[in-house]
Amino acid sequence: MIKNREELARDWRHALLLDALEEALAAADPRRAVLSVVKRRGDVAEVAGVELRGRVHVVGFGKASRAMAEALVEALGDLVAGGVVIDPAVEGRIGPVRVVRGDHPTPGPNTARASQELLDYLASVGREDSLVVLVSGGGSSLFEVPEDGVSLDDISRLTQELMRRGADIVELNAVRKRLSRVKGGKLLKLIKAQRVVSLIISDVVGDRLDVIASGPTAPDESTREDAIRVLKKYGLWDGLPPGVRRAVESGANTVRRDDPLLEKVVNVVVASNVQSLRRAAQFLSAKGFNAVIVTAMLEGEAREAGRVLASVAKSASAHALPAPKPAAVLAGGETVVTVRGNGVGGRSQELCLSFAMAVRGSRDVVAACMGTDGVDGNSPAAGAVVDGLTAEEAEKAGLDPYAHLANNDSYTFFKALGRAIYTGYTGTNVNDIFIALVADL
Repeated sequence: MIKNREELARDWRHALLLDALEEALAAADPRRAVLSVVKRRGDVAEVAGVELRGRVHVVGFGKASRAMAEALVEALGDLVAGGVVIDPAVEGRIGPVRVVRGDHPTPGPNTARASQELLDYLASVGREDSLVVLVSGGGSSLFEVPEDGVSLDDISRLTQELMRRGADIVELNAVRKRLSRVKGGKLLKLIKAQRVVSLIISDVVGDRLDVIASGPTAPDESTREDAIRVLKKYGLWDGLPPGVRRAVESGANTVRRDDPLLEKVVNVVVASNVQSLRRAAQFLSAKGFNAVIVTAMLEGEAREAGRVLASVAKSASAHALPAPKPAAVLAGGETVVTVRGNGVGGRSQELCLSFAMAVRGSRDVVAACMGTDGVDGNSPAAGAVVDGLTAEEAEKAGLDPYAHLANNDSYTFFKALGRAIYTGYTGTNVNDIFIALVADL
């Protein structure tokens, strides 16, 4: 899956690092994830242990929705009556299921058209039918229907501004749920079917169901007060359009834990960051490394997280803590970048750049961080590979790592050094994966 593998595999450690990243990606494969929980028994579909009799319909949205739908149709065959899924890249058909294109990372005209088509299809699904909802990262942008008084453009602009100012996904979705008719459990209000199973690929730290794609079929754990606090924190409250402000202040009727609507739905996470980390750790352990997952909930500023992870790698080198050499230090989650410059990059590459500066001179350390969706920030790369010689190599090439970090220009830096990771669109998303190997050549 790593297209420029030959360029990146400078020695056996780099090659092993790339192998481990690909193991992590394989664990997040949406087809495998769905096939592991879907079975056909004659004329009965069994999805995540729930028997679905009669006509089975499918709706979905997210970066993995198309591959998830392919697996579902493969497993259930003619038990699938039809459906609509929203993908960020392609349109077409998967048997009786329509694939339509939405917009990502912010909703736009394609999202509006695709979302209406999905709702029109849902209107045809009867009470006695069964429904499978396929949810994955990116769903918040790909599937959106605004509340009254709120426009899609309002949501898009506010989303972009919150992201630019460094809001994390929990903060972002606390706001978006107030502005949407289909988030925060509100999609359940539009579903007549009494047997609903949501299969979910998590792109959220901690796998919070109400945050993944803004929780369309899950109870909302955030409040109106949370949304207001976020908007004030990032200096956006006073400048909100009147319709947006009214929607936030009203709370917009999200579904809470005691709502009887939840009795008809089963929400199941079928792939996540921690599953990918465990797969990579098992692979590295089999190769003789002392593998330690230090966290599956990495958050905060990418450049600060890079320094912290560098300290862990250096501790393994100097003190055999948290593991003796050969050591593998793994972490996963989703950091943020507060944009200060006008460069090209993303959180994984910014983390790697900070890490490389902090491990300068450590000849036994190699590391990589990549986004499992294959897209890192506003760059075409998924992440980067670094080691203790990266900073020195850059300076010899006339590159100033400090200047590139200050300008949020990590991709330009790594592209020039031939250290950017390219996978292309992977069709899945379980946050970011970081791996450092501490071993002598």
